[in-house]
Amino acid sequence: MQELARWLERAATGEEAAYRELFRHYRPLVARLAGGFSSLDRDEVEDVVQETFARAFKSLAGLREPAAFDAWLLSIARNRARSLVQGKQSLARNRDALAHESEEASPAIPLGLQIEREAGLVREFIAALPEGAEKRTVELFYVEGVLTTREIAEQLGVGKSAVTMRLERFRAKVKVELLRRLTAARWE
Repeated sequence: MQELARWLERAATGEEAAYRELFRHYRPLVARLAGGFSSLDRDEVEDVVQETFARAFKSLAGLREPAAFDAWLLSIARNRARSLVQGKQSLARNRDALAHESEEASPAIPLGLQIEREAGLVREFIAALPEGAEKRTVELFYVEGVLTTREIAEQLGVGKSAVTMRLERFRAKVKVELLRRLTAARWE
């Protein structure tokens, strides 16, 4: 316990060796917890691990009791994993709803025209986003379109799941607007 307290104290001052030691010691525990979320793939489990430690190290000064470190760390990991799972479930529901709405859309509109209208809407949404991390992420992924989510994460200095969540939030906004417009068009 005293050794842990020393590592935590050193890490709180920004000592890289302390970060590495804490990561080395606690990574398997965090990975096992994240791996218990069956809907997360290997990359997503690793994203949870990375984000957990990044958040924990950033907030280390707020940890009052060193004995609570492992429970605190696992709590962060559990929350990150749950958020990722919920985001994936939300994305799946949104895709299903959009697919269902698309199936019900008027067959009189050619598919190419429908796709172009939706692409135009996406471009409008991107342009209307406030400047910031979400807009930059969306521009890199949809406008520039040459980087993978992992490459975008590296370029922006965040975890892959942060990029994925930003893209999911953006897609959800686009879905809601598409559904709103489809519903409005039916009533015209």
